[in-house]
Amino acid sequence: MNVLKLVRPINLLFIVLVQAFVKYGLFNPLGAETTLNTIDFSLLVIATVCIAAAGNIINDIYDVEIDRINKPNKVLIGKNISEKKANRWYIALNVIGVGIGFYLSNNIGKSNFAALFIVISALLYLYASYLKGILLAGNFLISLLVGMSILIVGLFDLLPAINAQNQTSQFTVFKILLDYALFAFLLNFIREIVKDIQDINGDKNGGMNSLPIAIGRKRATTVVFVLGVFTILTVILYSYTYLYHTQIVALYFLFLIVAPLLYFCVKAWSAEQRKDYALLSKLLKLIMFLGMCSILLYPLVNK
Repeated sequence: MNVLKLVRPINLLFIVLVQAFVKYGLFNPLGAETTLNTIDFSLLVIATVCIAAAGNIINDIYDVEIDRINKPNKVLIGKNISEKKANRWYIALNVIGVGIGFYLSNNIGKSNFAALFIVISALLYLYASYLKGILLAGNFLISLLVGMSILIVGLFDLLPAINAQNQTSQFTVFKILLDYALFAFLLNFIREIVKDIQDINGDKNGGMNSLPIAIGRKRATTVVFVLGVFTILTVILYSYTYLYHTQIVALYFLFLIVAPLLYFCVKAWSAEQRKDYALLSKLLKLIMFLGMCSILLYPLVNK
């Protein structure tokens, strides 16, 4: 049970759902040519989840001292589970994830794709051990990897099936996937800054150089507000460009993505206390989930 808490099962479930939305709610309804059968797709999901879980563990191992200040009641390593046991789980999950990645890459005839799993695993370690403490570098990297967890489905399922006849349609579907990956990247990047503001006290003691430490809590909050407004404008522009003629999808974006983002910006403008930033973080997680759920409506756009 303690190991389950350590890997953040809700976040892992989110990865599983989003990848399933992409495969069965986007690729299949749009008639895209795909490579992965149900078993191979399941293996891709398992590999992604294992490496993400390992990343969560190594992050907590390196953050023990900081977490004792920021969230003392949620510290597991050293209390409910030993660091040695946590390291064993970290190694085991990485071995499983990378091993499945090697098998899957060879199974679809793209053996070089196996390097992706090794690189992602290495980057998660680098993030936890070093990059997190560098101004915006850790925020950017972890957000990039969140986007990659979506994009990897296209890399393994769409790209190997491209040929001269379906090239245009395949890239059209891949572009939709890329748009969602960019949306996830942007929202997660904002959320990482919000979490840095929320955890500023522990990060200072841990020698971190996060944005709120570098420029102050108030200026960092202003950056969050500006990025929130930018995201709203981006979503509105995207909706007007691609979705305006499909009423149900346009309304979904308006009421379940734009409206919560507006509320987020209002709350960000007046945020001052730690609980305010905790709310902002939860809001962004909800908005990201609602955004990913819109994948299921996208086939209506092409009718």
